Amino acid sequence: MKNIAIITGGAGGMGLATAKVLGSDHHVIICDINQKKLDAAIAELKQHHISCDSVVCDISNRDSVDALFKFATSQGRVGAVIHTAGLSPQMQGPDIIMKVNTLGTINITEAAYEIASDGFALVNVASMAAYLMPGFLIPKRAFAHACSNVDVLLKKALFPCRFMPKGLYRNGLAYSISKSFVIWYSRKNAARFGEKNARTLSVSPGSFDTEMGRLEKVSGSEEMLKKAALKRFGRPEEIAALLAFCASDKASYLTGVDILCDGGVIASKG
Repeated sequence: MKNIAIITGGAGGMGLATAKVLGSDHHVIICDINQKKLDAAIAELKQHHISCDSVVCDISNRDSVDALFKFATSQGRVGAVIHTAGLSPQMQGPDIIMKVNTLGTINITEAAYEIASDGFALVNVASMAAYLMPGFLIPKRAFAHACSNVDVLLKKALFPCRFMPKGLYRNGLAYSISKSFVIWYSRKNAARFGEKNARTLSVSPGSFDTEMGRLEKVSGSEEMLKKAALKRFGRPEEIAALLAFCASDKASYLTGVDILCDGGVIASKG
């Protein structure tokens, strides 16, 4: 039987593109919170003759995540998890963005650790937004509560947002903080995964031509490209190739790092 790969947010642009790449040598199990989107994604994958299944999953709910992993492991050995699911500033308010992006990452990481074995890889998707905010606005001391009390984590991580105007600015800061947490948590867990000869790392995409990426044009994603090294949106297949590589045996010595894939936006800022 082929190795199994779980892809959260697998009905979305990056997740679906990654499923197409990994589907060449994996049975892919995609999850999303929307059944209709999952059905459409599965139909598209099967048109490419990709072996696949789908599971409705709320990543912010540990029971839902556990059910996803229980189904996946019943199909065979899970060798990779690509965690692309999350919310951007245009999609929800700060409380929900923070909950889904941070708690979702914790739930997926902990479930992945429980099944991790030799050669396993977890790739979490962060964002270049984590690099755009001044460091003093990122409450990194709050992140340590992820290991003890997630309610305290969420409360303290959201605290800086109170000083921003309601709406897009507050949403944007919550998003940046949550994605900084994804990077931090991936690094934090690298040694623990390493004890099982497994890996965990993060990838921080910039502006990509996906449904979510186009939604964030209102947030200035397109405007930033004018000063980027590569003055265009990234293509879904470009980030998919990177995510698939990070999860593969070809990257078997790569762990505990964040890889920025933003077309040179951050580099252009000096």
